Amino acid sequence: MPTRRILRLSGADTEDFLQGLVTNDTRKLDRGLVYAALLNPQGKYLADFFLKRDGASILLDVAEPLADGLVKRLSMYKLRADVTIGESGLHLQRGTGPAPEGALMDPRHPALGWRAYAQAAESDDGSDWDAIRVAHCIPETGIELTGDSYILEAGFETLNGVDFRKGCYVGQEVTARMKHKTELRKGLAKVTVEGPADPGTEITTDGKTVGTLHSRSGDQAIAYLRFDRAKGDLQAGTARVRMD
Repeated sequence: MPTRRILRLSGADTEDFLQGLVTNDTRKLDRGLVYAALLNPQGKYLADFFLKRDGASILLDVAEPLADGLVKRLSMYKLRADVTIGESGLHLQRGTGPAPEGALMDPRHPALGWRAYAQAAESDDGSDWDAIRVAHCIPETGIELTGDSYILEAGFETLNGVDFRKGCYVGQEVTARMKHKTELRKGLAKVTVEGPADPGTEITTDGKTVGTLHSRSGDQAIAYLRFDRAKGDLQAGTARVRMD
């Protein structure tokens, strides 16, 4: 089964429709792939995806488990706008080696290589995607990114997934307030783990929970931490955890 679904949005109002909903600026589509998210009115994450201009339409590349819910949410918002949401018939190809013709660089980080869309079945070049993500603290849909996530805590500013100058979008007020009026006290961070500890293990110090371990590759991992409390000796079960 494919891990991604590639939707096609078409119609005269498509770009303006997306511009008023998603966290990034759709005017950047002329430069390449745009990474963005859809939030709820309280500023919490609903879905993250890539957008690509394809002629007069826009392709939307989203994780398969989120696709049906995203289509439903977008359909609810479009009202009378001239926007049609449908299947593209395309599939994701990605890799970190030489990029094929028509491929575009992943906007989140150069180490994530390229993405392309074709009729052929979904494929990649065998890159160790988890190792790359962990090395650069890049969250994954359904693992670090859940319905409880705030995108700034998930590093979306570093990942080129949010634009603070584009104007209003759903959840923009909460996101802007987190950016300009507060210091982030919680968020994702790369950690070193010494010993056995599975993703989902609570991270503690002095017996108090200060975070959760998420994706792990070797002795490196992504953790969600309370920065103001994650001090001193940290543990995940019997493993020692050290902030990088």
